[in-house]
Amino acid sequence: MKLKKEFAVLVSATMITGMFAGCGNSNDKGNSKPKSEDAKSSGDGKVYYLNFKPEQADQWVELAKTYTDETGVDVQVQTAASGTYESTLKSEMAKDEPPTLFQVNGPVGLKSWKDYCYDLSDSQIYKDLSSDDYALKDGDTVQGIAYVIETYGLVYNKAILNKYFKLPDAEVKSIDELNNFDALKKTADGIQAHKDDLGVEGAFTSAGMDSSSDWRFKTHLANLPIYYEYKDKGIDSTDAIEGSYLDDYKNIWDLYIKDSTCKPSMLSSKTGEDAASEFALGEAVFYQNGTWAYNDVKDMEVADEDMGMLPIYIGVKGEEDQGLCTGSENYWCVNKNADQEDIQATLDFMAWVVESDDGRDMLANEMGFVTPFTTFDEYLPSNPLVKANDDYTKDGKKPVSWNFTTMPSETWKNDLGSALLEYAQGTGKWDAVKTAFVDNWATEYQASNAE
Repeated sequence: MKLKKEFAVLVSATMITGMFAGCGNSNDKGNSKPKSEDAKSSGDGKVYYLNFKPEQADQWVELAKTYTDETGVDVQVQTAASGTYESTLKSEMAKDEPPTLFQVNGPVGLKSWKDYCYDLSDSQIYKDLSSDDYALKDGDTVQGIAYVIETYGLVYNKAILNKYFKLPDAEVKSIDELNNFDALKKTADGIQAHKDDLGVEGAFTSAGMDSSSDWRFKTHLANLPIYYEYKDKGIDSTDAIEGSYLDDYKNIWDLYIKDSTCKPSMLSSKTGEDAASEFALGEAVFYQNGTWAYNDVKDMEVADEDMGMLPIYIGVKGEEDQGLCTGSENYWCVNKNADQEDIQATLDFMAWVVESDDGRDMLANEMGFVTPFTTFDEYLPSNPLVKANDDYTKDGKKPVSWNFTTMPSETWKNDLGSALLEYAQGTGKWDAVKTAFVDNWATEYQASNAE
């Protein structure tokens, strides 16, 4: 337990440090060679980046310092605490010196900030983008650019899973058989029944529902029923979700809270750090998270070669051919209301990040990002979870697109999260989850479009 406590302290320290440290439209973008090796000087301009990702807070502070040391340009980075980015951004934008570089999570998030977005269509970073699929555009105007392509699913411990497969009464005998919800449930139930034999606390890490963890379920897990409904209808957004796959959503949520390291009554106090620690220390076999979580669990009890990632199976017909959930909710936007010299300094900094050796090494090797820029051909992250996604792609599995960026509002997500928690704790019914998912979608969509 001492190791677990030390791990939690280390993760907390990393987040706190980051939070308070410093305050050509052609589709042919195939040149992978950086345009320049030296960073530009932006005169008197300065950069203030409000970062979305606490898990990379320290690396952004370090990269900003490197750029400042090289160019003399002041770059300040502040990182919003997990789950508070939108409120933090609103607060910072109201200040005399607001962020010059900020983030939105996609088309829905852009609605609130489109009037603040500088047109990036003539910027170097847009020219470095590999495809317009990774740009938020309004006609020819480029309002945001994705800087990381991420994948999520069920991170798993190969060593413990293989140990389970060898048990005499194991109903699933190999990873190749573990390709649908039925097989996942049999495996998780078996691990839970043999947790003492396997030396684990549960099949799944705790499904914590505090703000550092609940996004994994009210947003990322909720993407699955949205994805399949959209797929059936051939749409990519809607003003009224039907919830036709909510029974499947219930399947996987029930499994998470039953075959877990903790009792459902404890979920309100369980954090993202708890879940990361449980997986990193070998206390659980499955951990719903993404490629970005590698930095939180590496160099602990689970060796890189023992980390894999499965698709999140929920019981949908044909899910054997499903790949991992892949997309982006991290789009850079430049504040057009900033001073012109600060806008130019920010554009120069962004170009340096994706073209310089220091910037590319930090994003790929330290942060573990897969990026959508042509300049990264020689900078691929040494991340076993990224490799897992590559393997599924090579096998022809169909990736699940990120449709949660079409969720109507943060209120919708929060209400869904509250209903999930009430259901898990036994103080609410699944019907309340359905109401939060379906009825609130229409209400919030109408409200957000009326503003």
